[in-house]
Amino acid sequence: MTLSSMTGFGRSNNSFENYSWVWELKSVNGKGLDLRTRIPQGFDTLDKHVKSVAKKVLFRGTLNIVLQIKKDGVETVLNVNEDVLNKLIIIAKDAAIKHNLPMPSIDNLLTIREVIEVNNDDTPDYTEKGRDKAVKLSFDEALKSLISSREEEGAATYCMLSLILDDINRLLSEAEVIGLKQPELLKEKYEKKLGSLFDNKQDIDQGRLAQEIVLLALKSDIKEETDRLNAHIVSARKLLLTNGPVGRKLEFLTQEFNREINTLCSKSSDTRLTNIGLSLKASIDQFREQVLNVE
Repeated sequence: MTLSSMTGFGRSNNSFENYSWVWELKSVNGKGLDLRTRIPQGFDTLDKHVKSVAKKVLFRGTLNIVLQIKKDGVETVLNVNEDVLNKLIIIAKDAAIKHNLPMPSIDNLLTIREVIEVNNDDTPDYTEKGRDKAVKLSFDEALKSLISSREEEGAATYCMLSLILDDINRLLSEAEVIGLKQPELLKEKYEKKLGSLFDNKQDIDQGRLAQEIVLLALKSDIKEETDRLNAHIVSARKLLLTNGPVGRKLEFLTQEFNREINTLCSKSSDTRLTNIGLSLKASIDQFREQVLNVE
C-alpha cells in the first residue's frame, strides 16, 4: 500500500563547527504543489536547492519549509533597512486604503525579506562550504521524515477509504435487490390506479396496459447505474493500491459516483431505494472528504 497524504511534518537538527540549525517542514492539503520557504538572510542559495529537491519527491500539497540557524560565540547585529521599510509602509498604506483593509502591523513588515539585515563575523570559505553541505544533508533528513509522516497518514486514510468503499458496496447490493423488484411493483401500482378509475376491468386495454408497464419498467431500470457504480468501486480500489499521486483521479471518480447515484435516485419508485440512495450520497461525501487529503 503506497497511498500518501498531503498532511505531514518533518524535522531535523545538526551542527557544524560553531553553527547549529533546525529544519522544520510542515505540509497540508492543496490543489497543486506550493512550496513556501523561510530561510535566514545570508543563506539564500539554499532556497533554490531545497525547492528543487522537494519537487522531485512531492507532487501535491502546501509545504512550509523553515530553517533556523545560529552561530555560537558570535554577536549578531540586526539593522533595519530604512529605505526598504519606508517603501513597504507606503505600499501597505495605499493597498489598505484602496481595498478597505487594515494596515499591516510592524511585526508583519519586519518579517519581510531584506527589511532586517543580519551582520555576523566573516566566516572562512572552507567553513561555509562544509556548513552548507551539512545543512543540505540535514534538509534531506527532514524531508525523509516528512515523507514518512505523510505515508503514515496515508495508511490511515487508506483504511478509512477502504471501509467506506465496503459500505458503498453493501448499499449497492441492497439497491440491486430492490431494483429487480421495481418492474413488478410498478405493474401492481399501475393496475391498482387503473382499477380505481374503471368499474369493469374488461374496459381496460390489456395490450396498452402491458406496453405502458414495459415503458415504465425501462425508465425505472437502475441496472445501468448499478453496473457503473460497481465499476467505479473496482477503479477506486485499484487507485488506492497504485504507486504515485492518485488524489486527482480519486476526486474525479467521486464526481462520477455522485452522478450515477443522482440518476439512481431519480429513477426510484420505492422509498426503500430512495433511502438507500441517500445513504449512498452520505457515504460518497465521506469518501470525498478523505480524498481531499490524498496526494
